[in-house]
Amino acid sequence: MSAAGSNTKAGRVFLIGAGPGDPDLLTVKALRLIQGAALVVYDRLVSQEIMDLIPAAAEKVYAGKALGNHHLVQDEINDLLLRLARSGRDVVRLKGGDPFVFGRGSEEALYLAAHGITFEVVPGISAAAGCSTYAGIPLTHRGLATGVRFVTGHLQGDRSLDLDWTRLADPDITLAVYMGLQALPEISVRLMAAGLSPDTPAAAIESGTTPRQRRVVGTLATLLELTRDAGLQAPTLLIIGRVVGLADELDWFGKHG
Repeated sequence: MSAAGSNTKAGRVFLIGAGPGDPDLLTVKALRLIQGAALVVYDRLVSQEIMDLIPAAAEKVYAGKALGNHHLVQDEINDLLLRLARSGRDVVRLKGGDPFVFGRGSEEALYLAAHGITFEVVPGISAAAGCSTYAGIPLTHRGLATGVRFVTGHLQGDRSLDLDWTRLADPDITLAVYMGLQALPEISVRLMAAGLSPDTPAAAIESGTTPRQRRVVGTLATLLELTRDAGLQAPTLLIIGRVVGLADELDWFGKHG
């Protein structure tokens, strides 16, 4: 437990990673806390299958954020968690994926710590690990990828992505792009301009690990058209790199899921 204060009157906050969607991928600790919850604050990316595990009598508070349509902005979510904890109730804070991988869980934890609230962080399987695996794509593979880089493709307004394209255009690494569907036109152009081959294998995975999973596999040059033709929607993870070339051989979920 990460103690963030000594206020015994306040409740605790459990920042829980719900994983990419398949409830079977929850950790044992996450499942125990979810099934024992009386108060849950949840995000948009928590799957319905996992929401169904919450006790019917529990109070559920939606704090989801979608692109351009924030139900609650981050500062409001921070204040909500603080207010609920100060009321003396334990709070289960459910976040898609892992709280500390593009989940802003560390921001919430820092805010709670600054206000003397006790919290625990329960890791979850991140989208890059879960969705790539269920799409038959290893993030690393001997002879194909010596490493992997996680980046966010989230666009703020009309601003371009603030990424080091020269470093990202490395044929020896796998690039996992969270929330990258909207920015795919820029991502493709910028990576190719930085020297990454247009023929680099690339994939887009929608709603990975769930019964709604769809994937398209192509190249850096063709992926945009393929995603548009397929009508892919968020949440979609992008995987770019030579490991994507193994997707057909390793497609265990598409064949048996």
